[in-house]
Amino acid sequence: MQAKMARLEDDLAREEFEVSSGGGAVTVRMNGHKQLVSVKIDAEVLDPQDPSVLEDLVVAAVNEAGRKVEETMQGKVGSMASGLPGLF
Repeated sequence: MQAKMARLEDDLAREEFEVSSGGGAVTVRMNGHKQLVSVKIDAEVLDPQDPSVLEDLVVAAVNEAGRKVEETMQGKVGSMASGLPGLF
């Protein structure tokens, strides 16, 4: 069981999740360890008079990427646990 969990964690760490916000204005990539790998920002969003729009888009994209990592991990752990009768 521990070996399967370790393999699952390794597999998840190699995965990357890409999420966009603001209709693609901000795109982030996050790995399975919830580490931000990259951020791309469309120049159209860069408004020196109102940086809060960009800030909100980055926060939204990063949070959504984190949720995708969690959902993927829960799905994989759930499918692994369903193969173990009597465990849950």
